[in-house]
Amino acid sequence: MKLELIDVIIIVGYLVLTIAPGFYFSKKASKDLQAYFLGSKTIPWWILGISNASGMFDITGTMWLVSMCFVYGLKSAWLPWIWPTFNQIFLMVYLSVWLRRSNVMTGAEWLEKRFGNGKGAELSQLVVVIFALVSVVGFIAYTFKGIGKFSQTFLPWDLAPDTYALILIGFTSLYVIKGGMYSVVITELIQFVIMTIASVAVGVIAMNLVSPEMLAEHIPEGWGNVFFGSHLDLDWTGIINDVNNKISEDGFSWFSFFVMMMIFKGVLVSMAGPVPNYDMQRILATKTAKDAAKMSGLVSLVMYFPRYMLVTGLTILAIVFLGPKINTETSFDFEMILPYSINNFIPVGFLGLLLAGLIAAFMSTYAATVNAAPVYFVNDIYKKYIKPDGSRKLYVRASYIASLVIIVLGISFGFVIDSINSVTQWVFGALFGGYTAANLLKWYWWRFNGFGYFCGMMAGLVASLLLPFLFPDVQPLYAFPFILITSLIVAIGGSLLTKSDNEDTLIDFYKNVRPWGWWGPVKQLTMQRYPDFKPNDNAGRDTFNIVIGVVWQFTLVVMPIYLVVRELWPMLIAFSIFAVTSVILKKNWLDKLEND
Repeated sequence: MKLELIDVIIIVGYLVLTIAPGFYFSKKASKDLQAYFLGSKTIPWWILGISNASGMFDITGTMWLVSMCFVYGLKSAWLPWIWPTFNQIFLMVYLSVWLRRSNVMTGAEWLEKRFGNGKGAELSQLVVVIFALVSVVGFIAYTFKGIGKFSQTFLPWDLAPDTYALILIGFTSLYVIKGGMYSVVITELIQFVIMTIASVAVGVIAMNLVSPEMLAEHIPEGWGNVFFGSHLDLDWTGIINDVNNKISEDGFSWFSFFVMMMIFKGVLVSMAGPVPNYDMQRILATKTAKDAAKMSGLVSLVMYFPRYMLVTGLTILAIVFLGPKINTETSFDFEMILPYSINNFIPVGFLGLLLAGLIAAFMSTYAATVNAAPVYFVNDIYKKYIKPDGSRKLYVRASYIASLVIIVLGISFGFVIDSINSVTQWVFGALFGGYTAANLLKWYWWRFNGFGYFCGMMAGLVASLLLPFLFPDVQPLYAFPFILITSLIVAIGGSLLTKSDNEDTLIDFYKNVRPWGWWGPVKQLTMQRYPDFKPNDNAGRDTFNIVIGVVWQFTLVVMPIYLVVRELWPMLIAFSIFAVTSVILKKNWLDKLEND
């Protein structure tokens, strides 16, 4: 595709704009590790929330969502639960508050507050550092594969997708490494504004070009229904035959079973808390626990409506106008629907803005991921064991080197994976399955100790890494229960076969974080030592708010879909549910947040 001069000017101008904050904030960020990785905990919660939403508005995930919406229609609104998207509701309701009360810099440092300073605690910190680095390498590979495929369609040189990915990753790394979190957050704020404008405009363009009657002629029966039975019951025969093969390859035919598995996995993963990535970093960077909760709630509120206007707009344009072409190709790559749609239907001038917005989506996710990872090595390994008496500048320089090493590893992994879907399924299905058991127990069971955490995490990590090699044809989500059970048995066994943690450590953790769950003996000891202490009895209220919050979040997904396909009554019903659930959350969650 040949870009017009105005499109090139817009894209180049945007790229220059993104680099500037990195150099502007470099002096401020290099003050110390907390400034570099957490912005000295001075950034307002609403900026952190928009930054977090921007980091989740990634181009690779958007390409995947467009391909899923094309194939599965409105039922695709359920598929992001594989990540799961509703983990933000668990964070919003109570987990962000618990995490921020710990007042630490990293997930590994949090484990010291939970398990103390013994051998078990050291092993638990080591394994979470390993997991953090493995997961970040996986995320970099995920973004690498997506931006390469996307760029090949639009950039003017005839290069391989991986070569384009190398160029853009190198460019983005400049401002990430130089400016730290200050740079990342401010840049993501700019990026989110660009992405939102571009996304809404694409939805409007699609609404003007595709009427409901035109769409109805090019989709199978059931495509426009968000609800489902035991089977998917979508038959593309005679419309786009290759889509049936895609459904079979994905393994989603038993759709109700697949959704139940996503809910089962999603609830457990969400209760385990955030993995050690940029989501956790944003929570720890807030000023107070209350701000952390509001920040997590803002993510859902601002992200889904514009993103799904973009996803649905590009999808219906592709179905109506590219469907015949797709039907004639022997092997069509459905992950390329997003760039194909842009290539054919977005006008000159606006194309530059949209491409800048989508490049921004890539850069924001990549930047947030890279900025969140090095702190685990520098703070929890290098500073603690190798150079405990180093200067602040030495630790910041070590962060630069750690960032480069992680980037190289992620790129190397990106070269060997085949598709976006394969790495998406592995990261969110298998890898997160290995993370769940140990991190679930750490919040809710007092007897769980550092040795149990280490054993459970290692068992889950090894199982998830071996899965693609030993069982390459198994859908990672279906392997989740086996990975979970394996790591759960090992984690509980490791705890019961070793001593419980120090009493003072448990009391201090329980008193400061105030979790609910199976904390009976520690609760009694805490109340004996601190007679004025008030335990957390809000488990019932939190559970109710989570159910309401998940419904609230789901309406934010389906409303823009109904709007773009111009289904007025379903959209109004979704909006009514959104309004009612918003009022309930205001009264039963937001108004009752404590000021720590």
